[in-house]
Amino acid sequence: MRLSIHLIRVDCQGYEPLHIKYAVGGQQILPLKTHIMCKMAGTGGQSNALSIMITVKNLSKYYRIGSETIRALSNINLEIERGEICCILGPSGSGKSTLLNQLAGLEKPTKGAVYIGKSNISRMTEDQLAIFRQRHIGFVFQSYNLLPAMTAAENVAMPLLFRGASRITRERESATMLKKVGLGNRLTHRPSQMSGGQQQRVGIARAFVANPKIVFADEPTGNLDTKTTMEVMELMVKMC
Repeated sequence: MRLSIHLIRVDCQGYEPLHIKYAVGGQQILPLKTHIMCKMAGTGGQSNALSIMITVKNLSKYYRIGSETIRALSNINLEIERGEICCILGPSGSGKSTLLNQLAGLEKPTKGAVYIGKSNISRMTEDQLAIFRQRHIGFVFQSYNLLPAMTAAENVAMPLLFRGASRITRERESATMLKKVGLGNRLTHRPSQMSGGQQQRVGIARAFVANPKIVFADEPTGNLDTKTTMEVMELMVKMC
């Protein structure tokens, strides 16, 4: 059975990764044994100051296909704290992408609600969600979603452009971020001139360049070979 991985990084600035949680299947979140135990910087291991960043309350998502009702998610309850890295694992069709889309506000739930901080994103309009995502959320996609006519630096700078940053700021920050992901010599390369692993590094740089509170990654290594997968996973954890 093939398992795919989705990652959620929550406001890790100043923190090392605290927990990894798993979800298997579409019916229930299953927090398992913590695989990475780290501490807040400078706290001597005390982590009780962490706050809840994402709250899912009684979340359900149903789809109508002809006369049949498909239950993709059923009564999900979940809390993700600041500083956590959450992995959602499960076979194809188990509801992972649906859950991720709900958390990111890309789909509306049938029942229940998703809160990011104190904001109920399930009740936001599409315009409100667009502004909210620009300010608070970054994305890493399986298929990279780079604009083919733009250079690596220009692709990375897109979130800053939407925030109204000046050209000088965009160029400086995108170059700095590309150097952090090991692509300092690829600033002017276009996607067609880069390997899959390099394109995904550009995607990671784009997700983190505006210092979002949350980063969602939808099967970020699905199109990569085993060696590159490990490199990309390690890079994303390091970027937190």
